[in-house]
Amino acid sequence: MAYVLGIDIGSGFSKAVICEDKTILSHAIMPSGGNFKETAGKVTEIVLEKAGLSPGDISYATATGYGAAVVDFADRSITDISCHAAGVCHMFPSVRTLIDIGAQFSKAIRLNDKGKVANFILNEKCAGGSGKFIQVIARILHMKIEDIGKFSIQSDNPVEFTTGCAVFAESEAVSRIAEGALPGDILAGVHKAMASKIVNLVVRLGLTGDCAITGGGAKDHGLVRAIKTELNTDVLVPEEPRITAAFGAALSAAENIYQ
Repeated sequence: MAYVLGIDIGSGFSKAVICEDKTILSHAIMPSGGNFKETAGKVTEIVLEKAGLSPGDISYATATGYGAAVVDFADRSITDISCHAAGVCHMFPSVRTLIDIGAQFSKAIRLNDKGKVANFILNEKCAGGSGKFIQVIARILHMKIEDIGKFSIQSDNPVEFTTGCAVFAESEAVSRIAEGALPGDILAGVHKAMASKIVNLVVRLGLTGDCAITGGGAKDHGLVRAIKTELNTDVLVPEEPRITAAFGAALSAAENIYQ
């Protein structure tokens, strides 16, 4: 019996997963904050406590993500692209196209028949296709991030944004509020603009097989619906879409043990 740890230090949130024989025992998620090294230690403490384990029980640890380099207790680090692919393939073996929507970047990843990365595309250095866009609009509307999806879904008249840039969209959203636009219509318009950018990545990559959405953006039901509409196909979303890279890192750790 071996326990392995996968830890994903993202720019917005850090995630940790403990597995036994490729089965998730526990997971933990917390804001990354300004000290990635400290956060890595804290999120690991939490996930160990949830699993009823101590650090000495972990046979192998793999780190990934934006701040993987600071996880000095990990046995190795690997790219988050490959970790997302491994995690999603284990959850949904039929998936060949993966969309990951993170705090700073969105990615479209194509998987081969073995669940390995065949190709991928990242969005440009613009927050218009990432979770940052949603955070900006939520701040303007004085709304909690978790409430955005339900308001967007209720909209029948999405606001048309003339820009896909988060910076200019902030000013445009303020103008729409002054004109009397409803918050739900503004949010639906934001989701439509984001979906257009994200789906453009998929089009460039080529939509193949079943499609899954992961990352914090996958918890936004309004955005998921907008992407489904743009793609004109159904999508798969994990029960907890933020931990797929950490899960993939744990699976990689397990492979190193059983080689």
